[in-house]
Amino acid sequence: MRSYREPFERAPSTVATSRRGYDFDRAILIENTMSDAKVRGVVHLIEETKTYGQKGFRKRMVVLEQDKGSFTNYVPVEFTRDACDSVDEMKKGDEVEVTYRLNGRRWQKDANSEVKFFVNVEAMSFEVVGGSPSSSGSANDAFAEAGGEEDDAPF
Repeated sequence: MRSYREPFERAPSTVATSRRGYDFDRAILIENTMSDAKVRGVVHLIEETKTYGQKGFRKRMVVLEQDKGSFTNYVPVEFTRDACDSVDEMKKGDEVEVTYRLNGRRWQKDANSEVKFFVNVEAMSFEVVGGSPSSSGSANDAFAEAGGEEDDAPF
């Protein structure tokens, strides 16, 4: 089997395809680039950093909000270890793009209990792509920019 490093490189025409028309090499391509997955949204909530265990493992959750038209999607993203400090650069209302990886784990209370599986979205990096509306200045600044002067007031 052959994997592709360039996302737009075409697979050879001899590649077997599934019933839905996806080739298996493309599935490998998706698997190889999972670490480069990104999610974009508006910062809805920034939690404080929490510390766990004797070694001081740190974790901080940021919830992104995505407007999907008929509903709002909330995506919790976890920042761990030293990445917790980078969250200080974010503000509620900022539009951000987060590069993440998925982490899954299995949990079972005891041998007789039900097995449960959990997925976490762990942030690898982020970029602020748009500021919050409230960070652009005060209402007085907006009035001044619109050209409103005190002498022009009709009252």
